[in-house]
Amino acid sequence: MKAHDAMYIGGQWRPAAGRDTIAVVNPADEQVIGHVPAGTAEDVDAAVRAARDAFAGWAATPPAERAAKIAALRDVLVARKDEIAETVTAELGSPPPFSQMVHAGVPIAVAGSYAELAATYSFEAKVGNSTVLLEPVGVVGAITPWNYPLHQIVAKVAPALAAGCTVVLKPAEDTPLTAQLFAEAVEEAGIPAGVFNLVTGLGPVAGQALAEHEGVDLVSFTGSTAVGKQIGATAGAAVKRVALELGGKSANVILPSADLAKAVGAGIANVMANSGQTCSAWTRMLVHEDQYDEAVAIAATAVAKYSVGDRVGPLVNAKQQARVRGYIEKGIEEGARVVAGGPEVPLDTGYYVAPTVFADVTPDMTIAQEEIFGPVVSILKYADEAQALRIANGTVYGLAGAVWAADEAEAVAFARRMDTGQVDINGGRFNPLAPFGGYKQSGVGRELGAHGLSEYLQTKSLQF
Repeated sequence: MKAHDAMYIGGQWRPAAGRDTIAVVNPADEQVIGHVPAGTAEDVDAAVRAARDAFAGWAATPPAERAAKIAALRDVLVARKDEIAETVTAELGSPPPFSQMVHAGVPIAVAGSYAELAATYSFEAKVGNSTVLLEPVGVVGAITPWNYPLHQIVAKVAPALAAGCTVVLKPAEDTPLTAQLFAEAVEEAGIPAGVFNLVTGLGPVAGQALAEHEGVDLVSFTGSTAVGKQIGATAGAAVKRVALELGGKSANVILPSADLAKAVGAGIANVMANSGQTCSAWTRMLVHEDQYDEAVAIAATAVAKYSVGDRVGPLVNAKQQARVRGYIEKGIEEGARVVAGGPEVPLDTGYYVAPTVFADVTPDMTIAQEEIFGPVVSILKYADEAQALRIANGTVYGLAGAVWAADEAEAVAFARRMDTGQVDINGGRFNPLAPFGGYKQSGVGRELGAHGLSEYLQTKSLQF
């Protein structure tokens, strides 16, 4: 693992325009593990110009050749899987097994899916007396978060490249080493110069410059709803396309017929993964009032298995740790009952938060409405399905969710009424070909599969 003191622009590692740097800190031991350049508007401009210069050639490259380059990129990620996992663990704090399986493994699957899709996708179709062409949007400004540093990069870059777009990436300042490793993989895969460019930097500086740049045709952003609104406003003023994957407050609805122990255990595991730093985590567990006390007891037992520093890593930085502890304190203040964990810092070193379960949570409480982004589960009770649905849909978010029932059809019937972009039925598995994205303030557009590819295409009709 090494930190480049340069930007990857136009197929080369170039010195940054300024001298400021960003320290990369290991959140498990609070030690600085490297420094990267803090990019400026000048760096962003150079990257966008390089992407623009490369666009015509890449857009004209046959889809099968683009597919081959994406496949080569996937192969490099496979070959460097251990290094990827080690890098994510070092700068995010993810436990090594989770880094291997998810942080390194999932992006490989996603890259592979786009290598196949680029080769088979129909970019042209006959509609009556017209030929409809699907063409690349142009230069994409991709702004990615720290919680899944490589997955979020691949979920934007791979479909953009498959579509024939060129990309400028501004990764999160907490996890830039993973992004630099990805740039190395792009170079090793033989993707032409300027097709992918990397500028590290702070969001309000480099990120804002990228979102505002007149040479960017589409901004793809994953992060908080508050920042997403700002980017949407900026893009709207320029009549520029956006793809926004934002916050979530997902409901895990356990219907009375479900296997209660299985559903509760899976719900706890879902939130504890990645230390709760997952926008689609099922942070609100909804249980029928007749089963409520039993569910709370099962949850308290289940969460005890998630030891801090072993199965549950730290949060990404001190600010995030303080934010999550503040939400826990707010829950106690508003009358929720702590049945596991609490606001106390569990270890002297590292940005850890104790895995926490709240009972006696009501839908109007802050912890039931706002995205916490930490290992915190709120258990709410409902009297009937109508009330369960009101609670499940009763936030500004609509990113994901889960429904459990003995009969799959019963679960599906409930899921169809949920205002959310993705619902897992009885613990459904991740599918890299299925679209992911939100309703309401959870975002605009979709990622993954053919729906993710279409975000980077625009439509032209030829009339005959």
